[in-house]
Amino acid sequence: MQDPLVSILIPFKNTEAYIKACLASILNQTYTNWELLIVDDSSTDSSSYIVDEFAKNDDRIVLLKNQGTGIIDALQLAFKHSKGTLITRMDSDDIMQANKLEVLVNSLSKYGKQHVAIGLVNYFSEEGIKEGYKNYEIWLNNLTQTGTNYSEIYKECVIPSPCWMIHRNDLIACDAFNPNRYPEDYDLAFRFYKHQYKCIPCHDIIHDWRDYSSRTSRNHEHYAENHFIDIKLHYFLELDYNPNKSLVIWGAGNKGKTVAKTLIKKAIPFEWICDNPNKIGRDIYGKILKPFSALESIKNPQSIITVANKVAQIEIKDYMKTLNMKNIYDYVFFC
Repeated sequence: MQDPLVSILIPFKNTEAYIKACLASILNQTYTNWELLIVDDSSTDSSSYIVDEFAKNDDRIVLLKNQGTGIIDALQLAFKHSKGTLITRMDSDDIMQANKLEVLVNSLSKYGKQHVAIGLVNYFSEEGIKEGYKNYEIWLNNLTQTGTNYSEIYKECVIPSPCWMIHRNDLIACDAFNPNRYPEDYDLAFRFYKHQYKCIPCHDIIHDWRDYSSRTSRNHEHYAENHFIDIKLHYFLELDYNPNKSLVIWGAGNKGKTVAKTLIKKAIPFEWICDNPNKIGRDIYGKILKPFSALESIKNPQSIITVANKVAQIEIKDYMKTLNMKNIYDYVFFC
């Protein structure tokens, strides 16, 4: 039986310093039945020339020019030209471990359709990895090792954007890359969650995720924090909000206020609690803020928690346990 064809989708723009290493790592894969659909998103450096030279030497590499603008248009174009029964993503500034495709293909072969194969990631940088990125790596890898990624989906993107693989028909079924909703990787993770595709546990580091000062996720407007709140709230209201419960916002910082303003616009009723003595009892947007202790008097609550302090989050989780409240069903963390 022939190994299934894997289509690798890569959008790129001005990554001349890194794209050679990326392409070399793909050519070095132990799994060889792949095609690469790589889309130039209006590069102004030598990136496209470098890719073209690789394509001349390997007909598995297909260089395309983005007909629109941005990552989503580029991914749509790449997928349109793909032929593989399995689809995966890659970033042009990252590096695949030699066994990456083999590990992901084997996972899908074992578990079948309606599953997402993912792997552990390793952040690296010539300038050194900052604490926030290292903490994200540890958090993400811990979820991936147990396949419990969706349990914290409202915190951050729980599927590493350049390190997943899925059956083609499943990607089509969840209408991937269709709306212009950013961040596109977080949107895709929510789509997998919505369609109940199970995450396959993995214990292998198979992707080296490069960090540098001009990386898109650091600088692009679509990755601004307010967009993260927008996408979290969009999917929470669609997938997990229970109108038969009393919705409660925890925290009155910027995130809490953003959630509150959106709920008010949508005419969705809610209670608002916080632990800031300077805000308790105040009227914000027509809502009187109450202390955290008020939760016990709220009938059948469902909480959106925007408290960022890690120690406070642990205390809140422990408190929720004493009330026999369940993650996702009774409360979600938005940070």
